[in-house]
Amino acid sequence: MYRAARERICAMVVDADPTRPVPATPLWDVHDMVAHLAGIVEDAVTGNMDGVTTDPWTAAQVARGRGRSVADLVAMWSEGAPLVETTLTESTGGNYERAVLDVLTHEADLANALGIPATPPADALSWAAAVLEVDFEVRVGDAGLDTVRVKAPDWEWFRGRFGRRTTDEVAALGWSTDPEPYLTTWFVFGRANESLGELVPVTR
Repeated sequence: MYRAARERICAMVVDADPTRPVPATPLWDVHDMVAHLAGIVEDAVTGNMDGVTTDPWTAAQVARGRGRSVADLVAMWSEGAPLVETTLTESTGGNYERAVLDVLTHEADLANALGIPATPPADALSWAAAVLEVDFEVRVGDAGLDTVRVKAPDWEWFRGRFGRRTTDEVAALGWSTDPEPYLTTWFVFGRANESLGELVPVTR
């Protein structure tokens, strides 16, 4: 799933305007996003994992990539990725799941920035939604909240939990009870201030 998403992203950005803003990550443009994705693999291959997933770790990836073209970043990413992809294939759970969720999320972010529908394979989207549903159930229990059911398409589970939806958009999903007490638990990475107005994904 990671490899396929990487290949779709590389095809998407090769001729794109690198300065195009990415609304889902307001501080970044297309070039910054590619620098982040390539930088993760660079860090993994070189063992630079101190502070992994923290803001300073991520910011350093973007900063390192500023002097490189998108084409150079794509080449670096493609060169280092097979080692990471082998590790992902041979491992399960935890950080490995997060790596795949991250690349799928940023693929959708880039598609939105470029005004095209995202094209996640149906099996990848279903997998991502299932992982995030289980994670939400665990977080609800850990927060001491009553069990809740949320009826929503896989796409909304996937985009909503990673903060690509506003509070009102998430509250409008099919909650079995008042969503208000659950919203802080729902959002993994903040929440969108404005609707992204995403196009309906084209699953395959």
